[in-house]
Amino acid sequence: MRGQGRFPLMLKRMKATFSKTGEADITRAIVRAFAQEFDGVIQSDCIVVGAGPSGLMAARDLARKGRKVLVLESANYLGGGLWLGGYLFNKLTVRAPAQTILKELGVPCRQVQKGLFVANAPHVCSKLIAATCDAGVKFAQMTAAVDVVVREAGRVEGVVVNWSPISALPKALAHVDPIALESKIVIDATGHDADVLKFLAKRGLTSQVPGDGAMWVESGEQAVMDKTGEAYPGVFVTGLAVSATYGTPRMGPAFGSMLLSGRRCADLVEKQLKRKSV
Repeated sequence: MRGQGRFPLMLKRMKATFSKTGEADITRAIVRAFAQEFDGVIQSDCIVVGAGPSGLMAARDLARKGRKVLVLESANYLGGGLWLGGYLFNKLTVRAPAQTILKELGVPCRQVQKGLFVANAPHVCSKLIAATCDAGVKFAQMTAAVDVVVREAGRVEGVVVNWSPISALPKALAHVDPIALESKIVIDATGHDADVLKFLAKRGLTSQVPGDGAMWVESGEQAVMDKTGEAYPGVFVTGLAVSATYGTPRMGPAFGSMLLSGRRCADLVEKQLKRKSV
């Protein structure tokens, strides 16, 4: 075939001699880099619990404002349902004006009817993750929030965490004490679970979390935007955690309000952080 003779030459040119490195060197590099980074976020401006679209968006915007942000994710991957879009079809939809965020991220989208846009979910997710990393956000994956830090003033001032796989083991085998991370603000971006608010409800500090209602896209997206904000002193809710907290309709694979809610949440958190620093 034409050009076939050039292939071995290309491989020859690509040959590289790797630096001399042993297994211990690799392990040491990983452990030291992680320890140094983790030590730097034991105290932060904001902890975001959940690395779905709203959590990533809020974290990215806050970091771009110069805030120290840590995102906790119980899974080993970032992005939540954003990776797959709807029904394993790896396409997602956003309604105007959320397409402006896709444009900001550099993701192409197509208008399929007035005000409704479709995009490739993996493209949106990977761009949002990259933008969040570029902003300086730090991550702790396979890390579950198991409680909150509440001090005398009755305000949440941190999150108690443990390795998420521990929850799958029998208690007799997995009695592992958690650790606490301090922050000025905690954002509950845990989606349908609203885990942070459930911790508070369990301790009688808030009412029970009702969970989201039946699907109604237009009402659900609007309610998420309207109710994004502080749900308890020191705790903000964003994205689907808003629906779960207030019992508003779910919206399925319509991701516009999740992205815009994350942005609105970041703006509200930033205003509070500025007031606290005055």
